[in-house]
Amino acid sequence: MDMIIDPPAPAAGGAGEASSINNGGGEEQRETKKKKTPVTEIMKLELQLLRVPVEHLKKTLRSTQRTAEKELSAVLADISSVAAPPAAAAAPPVSSLTNLVCRLHGMKRKLEDFTRSEAGQVQRCRARIDHLEEFSPQCQCNSNWNSTRLNQIILDYMLRMSYYDSASLFADSANIRELVDIDVFIEAREVVESLQNKKVAPALAWCAENKSRLKKTKSKLEFLLRLQEFIEMVKLNDYLKAIAYARKYLAPWGPTYTKELQHVTATLAFKSGTNCTTYKVLFDACRWDYLVDEFKQEFCKMFGMTLEPLLQIYLQAGLSALKTPSCPQGQCPIEDPLSQVTFMRLADPLPFSKQHHSKLVCFITKELMDTENPPLVLPNGYVYSSKALEEMAKNNSGKITCPRTGFECSFSDLTKAFIS
Repeated sequence: MDMIIDPPAPAAGGAGEASSINNGGGEEQRETKKKKTPVTEIMKLELQLLRVPVEHLKKTLRSTQRTAEKELSAVLADISSVAAPPAAAAAPPVSSLTNLVCRLHGMKRKLEDFTRSEAGQVQRCRARIDHLEEFSPQCQCNSNWNSTRLNQIILDYMLRMSYYDSASLFADSANIRELVDIDVFIEAREVVESLQNKKVAPALAWCAENKSRLKKTKSKLEFLLRLQEFIEMVKLNDYLKAIAYARKYLAPWGPTYTKELQHVTATLAFKSGTNCTTYKVLFDACRWDYLVDEFKQEFCKMFGMTLEPLLQIYLQAGLSALKTPSCPQGQCPIEDPLSQVTFMRLADPLPFSKQHHSKLVCFITKELMDTENPPLVLPNGYVYSSKALEEMAKNNSGKITCPRTGFECSFSDLTKAFIS
């Protein structure tokens, strides 16, 4: 698993070992000129890790601004009433002043709560930047960094699968709460559970709260929720209420989704007990599952998350290098992950690996790496042949030194790489 989630910077160097044999030193010089820091390379994979707390902070700031403007307008209105002449005042001056003081105290408490929330989110951003800066391709301590990264990937999957309580316990036990987005997913929990219970009110409230963001992405989530609410009224044979609802909430969507709207409003004539397949599917309970998936997709887009779980993305990235035409025929060796039904199902939509003429040449011995001379992977990600590393270990009391980086490790720290 560590090989799947390792940052690509060292691996790119490993690939360079073979290419430099054919291209001489020119390639190495060009790579040196274009060399980037480890943090820059990791950032390509860790965009979600940084973007989610930033987006959450921006959302909190917008909410703080709206609340402050609303409270300030109310305070100014109270001040105007207190300053009004006694004959025009709606309440005694003392009572108006008391209400004004109470409102100011309430405004102060709300702003203090927002400030604490914002400070916590800023601290989370700082913790994640520090985590990325801890990585170093030349350091032996990357095993801890990779272990933390693996825990993040697993926890991301648990949150997306709605295992909130287990994810919270796991985050505390692994001490990575500041590196994961449990609170962000908890916000979505109410909406997901309400849709699973066939209620759209919390989802519609979420759409109203994020209306401007959804409009920019041309989301149709609110329209789908309105359609479902209309269909539920038709199911209950409350046709007059359904017609009134359609005029108020569905008609404004007419110019954008004319065909979908015509399709759904026809259920007034066919009713919920119809056997017509075209309209029967609209009354199917599985539409609620579709709404849950649609909400999760929009939620991930809003916070800059990947649409698929990170665990699935990384597994498929590794499986794509192993899938060959012989795999679906059940001819995979038993040690191949694709010999298992679960992994084969995950790899089903992936293309076959193009490796008919691929050859790996050892940087040290310049000999071909194959089943007789298999490649071994150093903890820093570089790959050399077994023959070269065994000879090196024999001459250096079991110690291995990477000829490209100077990285040192024990022969027992090496990992065998499989060539399919």
